[in-house]
Amino acid sequence: MFLYRVGVFFFLFLFVVRKVAQYMADVLEDSRDKVQENLLANGVDLVTYITRFQWDMAKYPIKQSLKNISEIISKQVTQIDNDLKGRASAYNNLKGNLQNLERKNVGSLLTRSLADIVRKEDFVLDSEYLVTLLVVVPKTSYADWERTYETLAEMVVPRSSRKIFEDQESGLFTVTLFRKAVDDFRHKARENKFTIREFQYNEEEMKADKEEMTRLSTDKKKQFGPLVRWLKVNFSEAFIAWIHIKALRVFVESVLRYGLPVNFQAMLLQPSKKTMKKLREVLYELYKHLDSSAAAIIDASMDIPGLNLNQQEYYPYVYYKIDCNLLDFK
Repeated sequence: MFLYRVGVFFFLFLFVVRKVAQYMADVLEDSRDKVQENLLANGVDLVTYITRFQWDMAKYPIKQSLKNISEIISKQVTQIDNDLKGRASAYNNLKGNLQNLERKNVGSLLTRSLADIVRKEDFVLDSEYLVTLLVVVPKTSYADWERTYETLAEMVVPRSSRKIFEDQESGLFTVTLFRKAVDDFRHKARENKFTIREFQYNEEEMKADKEEMTRLSTDKKKQFGPLVRWLKVNFSEAFIAWIHIKALRVFVESVLRYGLPVNFQAMLLQPSKKTMKKLREVLYELYKHLDSSAAAIIDASMDIPGLNLNQQEYYPYVYYKIDCNLLDFK
């Protein structure tokens, strides 16, 4: 039962380690290699930490029971997971709000914000009778617009149209006319595939939008540094906890398999892909006497509660794989 409990912890911890690593990649928005440089354990790269692994007596006193040690590790990793949820939620909300504002300033003239394009002098303001409209005209229709805009409705001010902005597909034109002719002008413009943008010039609203974007950008920069530092520290803590629970798992299964008194040695092997098969053969020959049923189990289905192993992973010796590839880049 305890082995099952440790097995559950193992996969939960691995999930948290991967989640912290992936969120660091999301925050840094950088290449895999750059992100990997920040995924350290005790200040060293993961492979170095594992190859030099020693049990941390200060954090996980071996005089305590195995149950207490596993609970200490579990509480630590659970706290990291809970803290990550809170920090990620706050940062993601801030980032999302900023991206929503930024999206308004890019894209097609049909949808983007016009606050950074228009100026006060582009409009007839505070007039009881006149109003200035903004019209999006496809580049291929510039000539048609210039030829027809004065006749799309009555009471259009002659020569009032001016192009104030242009992107790759369209141009943004102003046109001034009498207010009572707006509905007729809008209808005729639509028939000619000219799009009127709904826009009212309001300096206070435009200023508020710019200030909000500045505030969000500043807040994001302020949170970025502390968040990255937190991710680095807690990735290290979570990874170290994961390796300790893996070591605990190796110990527990070894005792359950081979009994007491404890008389075994845990080793870390790092073979290349080319030598993996040969290493398996050598290890099997060395340790097949420890479990004569291993060969039969390897060729048959099995289900050992708590181990979550398949037939290719069961051997006469206790074996667990350590995968340092923690990033899920597409």
